[in-house]
Amino acid sequence: MTSIDMHDEADNADVSRLISRRRLLSLGGAGAAAAGLAVVGGRAAFAQTAGAPVSAAEAAGACALSSESIEGPYYLDYMLMRSNVVEDRTGIPLRLRLRVIDASTCRPLCNAGVEIWHCDALGVYSGYTATGSGGGGMPPPSGDPSTPPSGPPPGGGNPGGHATPTDDLTYLRGIQITDRAGFVTFASVVPGWYVGRTVHIHTKVHTDGTVTPDGYTGGHTCHTGQFYFDERLITKVAEADPYRENTTQRTELDEDMLYDGSGSTGGLLSLRYDPRHVTRGVTATITMSVDPAATHDGQDGGFPGGGPSAPPSPTPSA
Repeated sequence: MTSIDMHDEADNADVSRLISRRRLLSLGGAGAAAAGLAVVGGRAAFAQTAGAPVSAAEAAGACALSSESIEGPYYLDYMLMRSNVVEDRTGIPLRLRLRVIDASTCRPLCNAGVEIWHCDALGVYSGYTATGSGGGGMPPPSGDPSTPPSGPPPGGGNPGGHATPTDDLTYLRGIQITDRAGFVTFASVVPGWYVGRTVHIHTKVHTDGTVTPDGYTGGHTCHTGQFYFDERLITKVAEADPYRENTTQRTELDEDMLYDGSGSTGGLLSLRYDPRHVTRGVTATITMSVDPAATHDGQDGGFPGGGPSAPPSPTPSA
């Protein structure tokens, strides 16, 4: 399997130390101090618009608000400041190029925190490896996607839909700060799948926060969404190692009731890869159009910008 040729910004020992520190702070009443890498101590990262507007071609559709979604039960606010989130996971290399713009101006949103998290090739999230089973992925998620899930989440856990973490692993999670053009780039692997959900990546956009030695803190979440992959790619991915070891029946994109069918507005990624040699890697890009003053933390039950408002039946929430 091709590996991503990008030096690892995250030292696992440091990550574990910082997460332990975060949990101790939380127990001591210090709140949600996020764990992460020492990158830019104390630098403020207030989101603001800057630079030139997007091109006319992009503006035709990019300025419509991106669909909101729910964060699902496997979110962890570690806020690891890094571009390479792979750690020890194997899979097809993924270069994820994301842009954030202000929907009201169509201009880039700089200094926003863009966070991603997703499962590995076998459908297992870091922090929940005891919940998922090798080759079988996570347990079936449940609930109505138009509202935050209530009651115990899949595999047990806290009310409100958040599963209880089973370990301190951090693979395939990270956050970066947008540049003056509104861009961030992550090195990852193409996600796998688990029961009831199509292949997807979770994301949050944070504004008015601060970059600290522990990652990113403060501010608020102005967008919670999910990214999706075209089925033509995933069909090829499923035939490659280690994805072929994932024995879970796959939910295709048009069967996923969290994807609203609105294309890039709903999170559908633009993909570039060689169909004959998909294992060499995939580049995925998308522009997220957000309202930086809004609050959409994935628990508000709202789906502005074209998101589903009344799904026809109970569906996955992860």
